Amino acid sequence: MNQEHIVKEGTYIPVPLDQYPDIPDQPMFNPKIVRHVELDENYPYLDKSFKARFMNFLFYLGIFIMVFPVHRIRYGLQIKGRSNIRKNKKLFSNGAMTVCNHVYKWDYLAILQAIKYRKMWFPARGANMNGTDAGLIRNVGGIPIPESMAGLRKFKEAFDELHAKKKWIHIFPESCRWEWYEPIRPFKLGSFSMAVRYNLPVIPMVITYRKPTGIYKLLKVKHPLTTITIGEPIVHDSTMTRKDASLKLLQEAHKCMCDLAGIEKNGWKDLGN
Repeated sequence: MNQEHIVKEGTYIPVPLDQYPDIPDQPMFNPKIVRHVELDENYPYLDKSFKARFMNFLFYLGIFIMVFPVHRIRYGLQIKGRSNIRKNKKLFSNGAMTVCNHVYKWDYLAILQAIKYRKMWFPARGANMNGTDAGLIRNVGGIPIPESMAGLRKFKEAFDELHAKKKWIHIFPESCRWEWYEPIRPFKLGSFSMAVRYNLPVIPMVITYRKPTGIYKLLKVKHPLTTITIGEPIVHDSTMTRKDASLKLLQEAHKCMCDLAGIEKNGWKDLGN
């Protein structure tokens, strides 16, 4: 971080901040390489095969029926702000984009749980397609980000098709996961450029932490308990250029998430790039 970090009284910081990297998008977790997947123009970014669609159905069924209750128990998950989705349903008629801080392995599940079982798709780190979690990521809606221009064209086409079908998209604008990190890191501008391009309202969410108490304290649970809070949706300024509108959207989402997290002065001076 490059400035003092100040939070409201009662805001829980579970891990000392000096234990994290100085570069905000430096990955702290790298997959164990078990295969090599070529993310080129021939990769099925939006896999429409029967097998892929069937596995996607099975995974979501398992998440909704089994994993969500376990999530509530394991992490003491609490959900706040659902009224911000209910009262703005008309705003989401063309789809929506959710954004959230990326802070634990089950955080995407928390997002799905918060929006009440809606199926979504999200850009995924390309390197993860070579690891042991590749199947899981793909089956819950992950679309890997390629490095080649040919691959990026196909990646964009996949999201173009999803948007045409009015599907919801999720983005982790911090780009990589930092376990139990409390400040809100700088965001990637491309995340909000996608929202502007598709004319999607952005729903800011933030995951915060609580000290283990009661049975969790008795069982000596080491990780914090989690709360996910849903903020008011944000709509971009259509009178601005895409770049300026994207930057304004980034700034508004970052501020909203800091406010929801009880942050009075965020430790990162730069908001995004």
